[in-house]
Amino acid sequence: MVSFESLINRKDTIGVVGLGYVGLPLAVHLSRHFNVVGYDLKSQRINELIAGHDRTMEISQQELTESRVRFTDKPENLSDCRLIIVAVPTPIHQSRIPDLRPLEGASTIVGKYMPEKSCVVFESTVYPGATEQVCVPIMEKESGLLLGKDFTIGYSPERINPGDKVHSIDTITKIVSGSDHETLELLSLVYGKIVHAGIHKATSIKVAEAAKVIENTQRDLNIALMNELAMIFDKMDIDTIEVLEAAGTKWNFLPFRPGLVGGHCIGVDPYYLTYRSESLGYHPEMILAGRRINDGMGKYIAERAVKMLISSGKKVLGARVAILGITFKENVPDLRNTRVVDIIAELKEYGIDVLVHDPIADPEEAEKYYNVELVGKEALSKMDAVIVTVSHRYYVELGISGIAGICQNGLPVILDVKGIFNPAEALERGFIYWRL
Repeated sequence: MVSFESLINRKDTIGVVGLGYVGLPLAVHLSRHFNVVGYDLKSQRINELIAGHDRTMEISQQELTESRVRFTDKPENLSDCRLIIVAVPTPIHQSRIPDLRPLEGASTIVGKYMPEKSCVVFESTVYPGATEQVCVPIMEKESGLLLGKDFTIGYSPERINPGDKVHSIDTITKIVSGSDHETLELLSLVYGKIVHAGIHKATSIKVAEAAKVIENTQRDLNIALMNELAMIFDKMDIDTIEVLEAAGTKWNFLPFRPGLVGGHCIGVDPYYLTYRSESLGYHPEMILAGRRINDGMGKYIAERAVKMLISSGKKVLGARVAILGITFKENVPDLRNTRVVDIIAELKEYGIDVLVHDPIADPEEAEKYYNVELVGKEALSKMDAVIVTVSHRYYVELGISGIAGICQNGLPVILDVKGIFNPAEALERGFIYWRL
């Protein structure tokens, strides 16, 4: 089988399949120590990377220019790679069951082109057992090779946090697992070259898969609790953030905040676990309850906006409401599974004219995936209300006075989903203000 010595001496090559938020930083870091081929089926993506542009904003132009990654959209180039790392997305269907098509497609391509005596590692989030039950049979069929005899596999879950320049790939402990002891040691050495925070060796691939899927399930449940508390405190006319700040003075209180839960991890991963759980005959109550709360927050915020329009003496039908931010997270252009669209859809149900602005989101992607037209800042005038849904740096720097300036039809009505601004300042200036 492939050895660490042949990789570190650049006699053998590492391939990275999927060059998104996870795969690209991984490929760039690995290329500092190994020969690396970076494969993505999107030719446009490859051309952009060759030109030094990363639309995900994770890797700078200088880092791309200096990297030694050989970018390609030709899958046959994977035949040069003895260690192949798969980092493709694992989304869910509209029915909220796992969509394994990207993973199955990647397994098919890898199976067709992987050489004998190679190792294939998966980083995509899956339910426990998926790597061995879904990916391996496809690779064996396509390659004619047998696991254990002709190739080995591993699983090392990604822990990339988009937009986070502190918790980067080299500063987060890396979980590794393998189909045998030799593979486990190989992956520990390879990842150990780029991860300075340490390596955790899982006892099995299923353990590593389960560890990954519960990381975000735990966060999802904690945020669901905060969202439920926010709705309770709202009825009591208590500021939720002030309550959390007070409670946070206790040493073991966890600093979670309420908000919209979208993106390709927290709002998705729990469904992989619940899907597998239900297929085994167990209906998970708590996990799905948390998902229902978080998936319902868009509707709740939209209804709160309607009530504020009414209480401020403004009409609802035909009201002009600005939505500031559509990406799933601040300062990243990623639109995947954004729950801002739930607010937009609910407001439109009330006959409200919704204008959506985002300084960094791709207008073509917003139109393609959500049928949402993004407007320029010049279109944001004479609004009845503004909902700040994403704390992009642009909106923080604009300040509450700049946000209020968009509302020129009566008193400014501002809903601050992320709790960016100071309620005391809003009150002092006479704004009608609410934060989640």
